[in-house]
Amino acid sequence: MNKRLVPAVVVWAAVTGAAFLLLDPVLAAAVAIFGGALAGLVVLAADWDQHSTYEDREMARTLRRKEKWVRNADVRARDRARWEAHQARQAGRTDPGEQS
Repeated sequence: MNKRLVPAVVVWAAVTGAAFLLLDPVLAAAVAIFGGALAGLVVLAADWDQHSTYEDREMARTLRRKEKWVRNADVRARDRARWEAHQARQAGRTDPGEQS
């Protein structure tokens, strides 16, 4: 179990029990509901700062992009060859309107 879960639940149960003994049932129910929500918030916020940093995420993204770049090198080379062949064909053509 989470280290913060047990103390949060114990405190919430104690405060709720005291509220039902000392207060009106409607007010005690409100204390129980808001206290339970607060205890849940404590549990959910326990690992709030345990996420990766921006730099870590960007480094992982850079590595993925580099792997993809290396993986697609042959496709880029084939496209470059096709483009250069197309440019050579275009350079070999003469436009009929340009002749004087």
